[in-house]
Amino acid sequence: MNNTVVWSQYLEKFDEIITASTPAPPYDNPLYFDYLKLNQKRQNRWLKLGVIRNELIDLVQHIYYKQTWLLITEPWCGDAAHSVPFIYKLAKNNPLISLRIVWRDSTPFLIDDYLTNGGKAVPKLIIRNEAEEDLAVWGPRPKPCQNIFLALKEKGADFEEQKITLQNWYNADKGQTLQDEFIPILRGLI
Repeated sequence: MNNTVVWSQYLEKFDEIITASTPAPPYDNPLYFDYLKLNQKRQNRWLKLGVIRNELIDLVQHIYYKQTWLLITEPWCGDAAHSVPFIYKLAKNNPLISLRIVWRDSTPFLIDDYLTNGGKAVPKLIIRNEAEEDLAVWGPRPKPCQNIFLALKEKGADFEEQKITLQNWYNADKGQTLQDEFIPILRGLI
């Protein structure tokens, strides 16, 4: 898959866009550019302060066969800024796990095979074995957060209200619900 990068390249992409004299689309749009900068700060905060529970570290360390974790995302994605760092922190606990970032908006469009309610919502994690068989799929948000998002959408909340409400949820949750959701996923992989 030619639209995948490793973790370090994913992080470099943020800096590359921010330091570009003329950012490529969609980052030439000031709104996307500002989201990217804000997401980088949020992501860096979780990379620094986010704590993975020992139970999950133990489960990840008990995976005994090679896996590829394909994480579909984009730097502009606000939900990714809160989830991707925790997924990275999980994956790095086992050398048998290869975490690959897949760009949602680049060909081939893997996201087309993993739509959420017909939409290309990200981040989306696909866990595969060496035979390229899907073992698990997670995303685009922890379930309680997804339920809030759907309720906001149903009531016609504008983007600003959605953004603030979800941001407040993520800040209060501190990655705990995502970790709760990964316990049964990881148990199914060992």
